[in-house]
Amino acid sequence: MKKRALITGITGQDGAYLSQLLLSKGYEVSGLVRRSSTADVNDVRLKWLGIADKVNLIDGNLLDLSGLIRTLRDVKPDEIYNLAAQSFVKSSWQQPILTGQVTALAVTNVLEAIRLECPHARFYQASSSEMYGLIQESMQSESTPFYPRSPYAVAKLYGHWITINYRESYGIHASSGILFNHESPLRGIEFVTRKVTDGVARIKLGLAKELRLGNIDAKRDWGHSRDYVEAMWLMLQQDVADDYVVATGRTTTVRQMCQIAFDHARLNIDEHLIIDPQLFRPAEVDVLLGNPAKAKAKLGWQATTSLEDMIVEMVEADLKRLS
Repeated sequence: MKKRALITGITGQDGAYLSQLLLSKGYEVSGLVRRSSTADVNDVRLKWLGIADKVNLIDGNLLDLSGLIRTLRDVKPDEIYNLAAQSFVKSSWQQPILTGQVTALAVTNVLEAIRLECPHARFYQASSSEMYGLIQESMQSESTPFYPRSPYAVAKLYGHWITINYRESYGIHASSGILFNHESPLRGIEFVTRKVTDGVARIKLGLAKELRLGNIDAKRDWGHSRDYVEAMWLMLQQDVADDYVVATGRTTTVRQMCQIAFDHARLNIDEHLIIDPQLFRPAEVDVLLGNPAKAKAKLGWQATTSLEDMIVEMVEADLKRLS
C-alpha cells in the first residue's frame, strides 16, 4: 500500500517542492486548495516542477472544520502537512484579523479534524523563525524564548503552541518545524529574495531601471526550500514527535544577498538600488540565525544549497521567465 499524504498550501513554494519529494518516494499526494476565480493559475508552481497532473487537488478551506473532517475521511492520509497560512509578514499588519484566523486558529481546526477522524495520522506544522522576533539569544535554537514582532509571528506562535498542546493532550504524532527563511525560484514575488532576483532580471533585460527596497541591513538565515521540505518529511518518520529548528547556521544581510544577485547579472548595485523608507516594517526583526544542531543530530539533516547558488538559480529562473 502506498503511503498517502495530505498537504495544505500545496500550491505554494514549499507545497510544490514537498509534493515533488513525496511523489519521488512513492506517496499518493493530495492537496487542499481554496476555491477561487483564479483557479487556473493556482497550480503554476506544480506545473513548473512538472507534477501538476500527479497530485490530487481538493477544494477546501482551513476555516471549515466540517469540510476538513470530510477531506480526512475521503483521503485517509498517513501524513498531514499544514503549510497553508497568510504568510506575508507585511500583509499581517494590514490584515491582522485574517492572519489570526488563517495562520493561528485554523491550525486548531486541522488538529481537531485529526483528533476526531484520523488520530493515528502524523502531523507537521509549519512554524517560523519570525516567532523569535526581537531575539533573546544570538543564535536561536528550540529552547530560545520567543518574542514575536508582527501579527504574522504572533499567529505562528499560536499555531506552534497548539500543536505542542495537542501532542501532549491527545498523543497525536505532531511535530513543528521552526523554519528559517527559505527561498527558491518558486518563491512569491512579494518576498524580498524574489523581489530582488526579479528586479535584477528586469534591469538586466532593460525592463526596469531601479530596485526599491526597505531595510537592507536586516540579517537573515537563508536556505533553499528544496532542502527544507526534506526536513519536514524526516520529522514525520521519527518514532517520537518533536520540534526542530531548520536553518543553515549562517546569517547574511539583505544588502549582501542583493550584491550576489547584481554581481551575477554583472550590474552595478549602486546605480540601481534605492532605499525607500516607506518599505520599512513597523517593527523590524533585525537578526535571525538558526542553530540546526538538533536537526542534524536527530534527523541526519543539514542544508546542502548555499545562498550564492540559490540566488544565482533564482536570477537565472527570472531571466528565463521574463525573456
